[in-house]
Amino acid sequence: MSSVKRIVLDVLKPLHPNALEFASAIADRHAGCRVTVTVSEVDAKTETTLVTVEGDAIVYDDIVATIGSLGASVHSIDAVEVSSVAQPGR
Repeated sequence: MSSVKRIVLDVLKPLHPNALEFASAIADRHAGCRVTVTVSEVDAKTETTLVTVEGDAIVYDDIVATIGSLGASVHSIDAVEVSSVAQPGR
């Protein structure tokens, strides 16, 4: 069994919420996670961002649902770090 420790997502988000509010909203909804948002491109209505989420056991679908609830969409997974979890008896 494995556990996601870090994931980097290419996300298109509206200008509001801003990057600070966006990162805070994700972190607030996922206890124990650290969130970094890097804005790479801005146009009149949207921002292209890299969203990095780090934690002990990140649930990808939950992160995507939170991002969607903030009016943004995930375009791709750009990087991921996964660790194996020791299973009892092995």
